[in-house]
Amino acid sequence: MSAEAHGHDHGHDHEHEHHHKDTFITKYIFSIDHKMIAKQYLITGIVMGVIGIAMSLLFRMQLAWPEESFKIFNVLLGDKFAPDGVMANDIYLALVTIHGTIMVFFVLTAGLSGTFSNLLIPLQIGARDMASGFMNMISYWLFFLSAVVMLCSLFVEAGPASAGWTIYPPLSALPQAIPGSGTGMTLWLVSMAIFIASSLMGSLNYIVTVLNLRTKGMSMTRLPLTIWTFFVTAIIGVISFPVLLSAALLLIFDRSFGTSFFLSDIYIAGEVLHYQGGSPVLFEHLFWFLGHPEVYIVILPAMGLVSEIMATNARKPIFGYRAMIMSVLAIAFLSTIVWGHHMFISGMNPFLGSVFTFTTLLIAIPSAVKAFNWITTLWKGNLQFNPAMLFSIGMVSTFITGGLTGIILGDSTLDINVHDTYFVIAHFHLVMGISALYGMFAGIYHWFPKMYGKMLNKNLGYIHFWVTAVCAYGVFFPMHFIGLAGLPRRYYTNTNFPLFDDLQNVNVLITTFALVGGAFQLVFLYNFFSSIFYGKKAVQNPWRSTTLEWTTPVEHIHGNWPGEIPHVYRWPYDYSNPNHDVDFVPQNVPMKEGEEVLHH
Repeated sequence: MSAEAHGHDHGHDHEHEHHHKDTFITKYIFSIDHKMIAKQYLITGIVMGVIGIAMSLLFRMQLAWPEESFKIFNVLLGDKFAPDGVMANDIYLALVTIHGTIMVFFVLTAGLSGTFSNLLIPLQIGARDMASGFMNMISYWLFFLSAVVMLCSLFVEAGPASAGWTIYPPLSALPQAIPGSGTGMTLWLVSMAIFIASSLMGSLNYIVTVLNLRTKGMSMTRLPLTIWTFFVTAIIGVISFPVLLSAALLLIFDRSFGTSFFLSDIYIAGEVLHYQGGSPVLFEHLFWFLGHPEVYIVILPAMGLVSEIMATNARKPIFGYRAMIMSVLAIAFLSTIVWGHHMFISGMNPFLGSVFTFTTLLIAIPSAVKAFNWITTLWKGNLQFNPAMLFSIGMVSTFITGGLTGIILGDSTLDINVHDTYFVIAHFHLVMGISALYGMFAGIYHWFPKMYGKMLNKNLGYIHFWVTAVCAYGVFFPMHFIGLAGLPRRYYTNTNFPLFDDLQNVNVLITTFALVGGAFQLVFLYNFFSSIFYGKKAVQNPWRSTTLEWTTPVEHIHGNWPGEIPHVYRWPYDYSNPNHDVDFVPQNVPMKEGEEVLHH
């Protein structure tokens, strides 16, 4: 009944909305409407994505043509970091570090959870808004502030943080270690502390909203899989993000207050530093206790979006609904007990290594359940190949391809051979980076009409998908082979090692694919921003979908539904139901007399 009460309360709020006129600032900047906050997250994520991808193209050019002069290096990096257009090794490390940080935290985490949890949770569960609109607004502005602080670190004199996105001590703990260990590193830590506060506020809001504000009839087993994945992702975030916050705070203590949580017996240029008793391996434990669940914080929302889009565009119910929910819960549990597979060569006890190997290989089972269920959903479906569907199928492809190499990296004996090589980069970019990006693109193409009331250009969407799909594999597939050949990651040039001379042509090939793929993201940007203003007007339910968000009017109102909140009578995947003339039955359509509830 609490959901009903909430609906009626907000009904009064909604009437009250019409008595005062929203100003530009209250509507577009300090908005507490979940739909506007979703757009703010998305636009910020896109801007950060452009910066992150641009950085990757710069360091890919350096790897393909080392020590060559490029005018663009000098223009973007300045005389200090690119004298005569030749990239300095310090800024190479910084670009790699900030690229990783931006893509993992500011694009994938915020672009997926921030955007789609905000947009879809109230709309799909039948709520007027989030449990706390004010807290929702604060969480976005903390995210925005953390992004600004991170970008500010690019402009400090000694350069931004350069210890890799994993910021291992002692590089990150000693300000005097390398140029990128100074103020830029401090700003990195401050930015991440603010980002974690934002994530925790958002996650708590999502959890409370899903538990307390569902409309009448919306039981947990009638929730769309999108909501299940957002809900479980929020729980993982609440459990694991505080651990990274503690690691960041202890690191700030080591840097600024003379403690030695992560430092012991350090020499710099022959000088003995007065640190003892700490351990950099302790930092690795704290970092990866967040770092591995973070992979699933990124990929689970993408899985939910893909499940929804596939069922809609295959015009048939999702296969194995309850198995999908169980696999999400299993992934959430197992993701918190596999972090040690990042540390197989840190001197770990071999028995402990075998335990982490076992839990890592175990997590392949629920992941495989999801992959099989997606493929079976497609099987004999009446497939509609729009851009959202293509990106969803692409996500399943990259998830399987990248996941298979994870079996090698998850085995402690095999991992030792390819640890810290390009094989690792190929694996995690495919399974987490590209798969999550595909999920995000699929979500944007599918829910753009709900966000902006306009349709994206379908032909530009096809161009965007096919070029991106070819280039993504063109970049990351060859990396497996140069990794198996032993090429180490994070080296800004390999010219000092004749052993790797034969691999240089592969690096040129990878960079060529990266430049083409990066350039074609401009097609998406043009499509996105021009469609907001000039796109074809959307109808209320353009995909003929069954979930509640498509029962709201195209024009946005604060409160989502103009009258009473619809009640729910059936599960969210009632496609091609033989009892009905149309091939989709929305959740708010009452059951016919004698109609049986579909078993799922």
